[in-house]
Amino acid sequence: MRDHETDFARRRIKVAIITFENDFFARSYAAETDLEWPLLIDANRDLYRGYDILSATFWDVWGPSTWRAYARELLKGQRLHKAEGDVMQRGGDVLIDPEGIVRLHHVGEGPADRPAVETILALVTP
Repeated sequence: MRDHETDFARRRIKVAIITFENDFFARSYAAETDLEWPLLIDANRDLYRGYDILSATFWDVWGPSTWRAYARELLKGQRLHKAEGDVMQRGGDVLIDPEGIVRLHHVGEGPADRPAVETILALVTP
């Protein structure tokens, strides 16, 4: 997604990253990755539950698609991070328009399961 920051800005899409991790981990992650988007902490996982982004299975988390995603990141020169906290927590993507209507609700089957940025951008008029 970060490769498309200018596309998001041009369409006036505001991105926020939500984590359940503690404040120390969140700040470390933001500093280490030069994250410019807001990083919000949902310690009680209220948003995760509200959007039905619940726990994954072992195979979802450690299956072949995850290893392919890790290999792609390594080939791009990215450093892998040691897993912290609950690695079984699913990720997800939610796109909410200015009127508060949910335009995209994607619950990941594992760490590598994310909608293509082009899919997200196609839902927003230029």
